[in-house]
Amino acid sequence: MRRRRLLITAALGLPLSLAAQGTAPKETTWEELMPKDWDPMKELGMDKLGNIGLVQEGSVKERNLMRQMREVWDNAPTNPKMDGAKVRLPGYVVPLDEVKGDLKEFLLVPYFGACIHSPPPPANQIVHVSSPTPLKGWRTMDAVWVSGTLKAVRNDSAMGTSGYSIADPTVERYVAKPRS
Repeated sequence: MRRRRLLITAALGLPLSLAAQGTAPKETTWEELMPKDWDPMKELGMDKLGNIGLVQEGSVKERNLMRQMREVWDNAPTNPKMDGAKVRLPGYVVPLDEVKGDLKEFLLVPYFGACIHSPPPPANQIVHVSSPTPLKGWRTMDAVWVSGTLKAVRNDSAMGTSGYSIADPTVERYVAKPRS
C-alpha cells in the first residue's frame, strides 16, 4: 500500500516527503467544495420566476435579479468537510497583486474568464491563494494545480468573494491526465 501511494504521488509530481508522511493532498473537484444540499436556484426563487429568458436586458427586473444573485452567491456556504483538508485543485489564476510578473496573492477559479469576463462564481467556487514568497511566471488565466491546506475563510476582493483560502501553496502548471 505504501509503495503504491509513493508511486501515485511521484506520478502526480508531488514531493515524496509528503507521501512518506501520509499527507499527500487529495485531488479535489470543485463540486466537493459545495455542500450537497445547497441549491442556489431555490434560494433565488427561480422556481417562481417563470421564463427568465423573457426578462429584458437592462430592465429594473434584471438589475434586481442580478443584485439578488450576487447576494446569494457572495454568501454561498462552504462544505464543512473541506475545512482543513489537504487538497490538489485545478483552476485558473486571477491575480490580485501582480508586481513585475510575480504573484503573492490570487484567486483560483473553476473556469476560464471567471471574475474577469463574466460575473464571479459563487464564493464556494473561489479560493483565495496567498504565498509568503512571490510566485514567479504566472499570468492571468493560466491553468494551474494548487496544492495546500484548504481553510473555510471568506475574503472579499475587487475580483470576487472567496469562501476558501490556501496559504503557502504549491502551484504547478496544469497538465491534463492522458485519456484512457
